[in-house]
Amino acid sequence: MTELKRTPLYDLHVRLGARMVPFAGWEMPVQYEGVMAEHQSTRTGAGLFDVSHMGQVILRGTGVAEAFETLVPQDIVGLGEGRQRYGFFTNEAGGIEDDLMVTNRGDHLYVVVNAACVTEDVVRMRAALEPQGIHVKLIETRALIALQGPGAEAALAALNPDVAAKRFLDVGTYALDGAECWVSRSGYTGEDGYEISVPEAAAEALADALLAEEGVVPVGLGARDSLRLEAGLCLYGQDIDADITPVEAGLSWAIQKVRRSGGARSGGFPGADRILAELDSGAARHRVGLKPEGRAPMRTGVLLFDAEDGRTEVGSVTSGTFGPTVGEPVAMGLVADGAARKGTRLWGEVRGKRLPVVVTDLPFVLAGFKR
Repeated sequence: MTELKRTPLYDLHVRLGARMVPFAGWEMPVQYEGVMAEHQSTRTGAGLFDVSHMGQVILRGTGVAEAFETLVPQDIVGLGEGRQRYGFFTNEAGGIEDDLMVTNRGDHLYVVVNAACVTEDVVRMRAALEPQGIHVKLIETRALIALQGPGAEAALAALNPDVAAKRFLDVGTYALDGAECWVSRSGYTGEDGYEISVPEAAAEALADALLAEEGVVPVGLGARDSLRLEAGLCLYGQDIDADITPVEAGLSWAIQKVRRSGGARSGGFPGADRILAELDSGAARHRVGLKPEGRAPMRTGVLLFDAEDGRTEVGSVTSGTFGPTVGEPVAMGLVADGAARKGTRLWGEVRGKRLPVVVTDLPFVLAGFKR
């Protein structure tokens, strides 16, 4: 059995009484006080998350933006310095190999990828980019902390007031508790907040300094999942994967006009033929919001049918839980085009019994980003 890795904040988690679990090869905190309390604290105050298990990669070289566009459908050339963008690696069939955040840091790109995909992503980038003269470096000496919630600005500004002026997806370098940190105004909860890359030797002290601020609580993977689901955000390996295209996943908004049919740099990325065709003509299935009728959540993998006694399978639940903010079960699913209209009543098969669920808009909780 492979030994689990530990983040630079492992001792902090133990000290705070976290329940630790295996996740993507790491020993990670799933909860401290409890998922419900941590979720609500993030929605009303500020939650501190350890996301150091995610991969941090530096890409450096002449023409790095143009080179990176051969791997992703996003506009990287047009990404301004000090700005960040959501993107994804695609494969030749048009599926999503991983989703990511990419930042233009002037003389290089900074890319954050999912923990479970780090090894494959680095191999992918080196194979495609190094022949183009781009150096790919996986950073293993920095932690990554997310501070999320309406109280995040005040808490972080107590350590450096300059961070308050940042807009959503702005990125810069700031001194925090004596450490040089790369700070982006971003996150994956639907709330305002920041992600902070900090040298690993300074990570625990910075986390302690933030937790000492009023309203800041430590939050584990459990509430991180319920927060992002209420916000209608995809989890790689569930809502998106190598067999699901960006258009099917409802991520067309993340493909800028310049990379689409008729754009100045149309195509040129893996799976472009299929993805561009779906952007123009539509996809055969769609990611949708789902609200189960009743109090029982519908979890990942529940099959969806067109009728209580019907035999026609129209899709499946990709993520589902009880939404603490909305006070009822919420889910997302991938369903056939004919079943994706808002208000459509479907039936999920749970332990041999068909239960009703209604297609609804996403997100379940509106985003609180600072524009």
